[in-house]
Amino acid sequence: MDAESLREYFLAKPSVTEETPCGPDVLVYKVAGKMFATFGFEIEDGEESPRTNLKCDPERAIELRADYEAILPGYHMNKKHWNTVLIEQLPTLLVRELVDHSWELVVAGLPKKLRESISDAT
Repeated sequence: MDAESLREYFLAKPSVTEETPCGPDVLVYKVAGKMFATFGFEIEDGEESPRTNLKCDPERAIELRADYEAILPGYHMNKKHWNTVLIEQLPTLLVRELVDHSWELVVAGLPKKLRESISDAT
């Protein structure tokens, strides 16, 4: 998955906003004001490498890190609940699944009325 496709996928989710509270180099994606993803680039061997931080169920996070070299403990995040995903090194379907999982975890933690308003919008 390339960077622009990932950005479009984030923005297509219901009730998502894109912000830059950490400066112009890191995009932050929120649902109903709660962060579910960050997106930016790291320079590796002179090349830009797009990566995203995604919220994840702690047990699943450990399994994913064991199964995929391109899924790491969340950079600058709570490593129990967040993974850093090197998006160009993984299948698009897996990246989308991980984005969906992150978004769903955040929505599940919202107050019931807010969850229902987001569900009604889908």
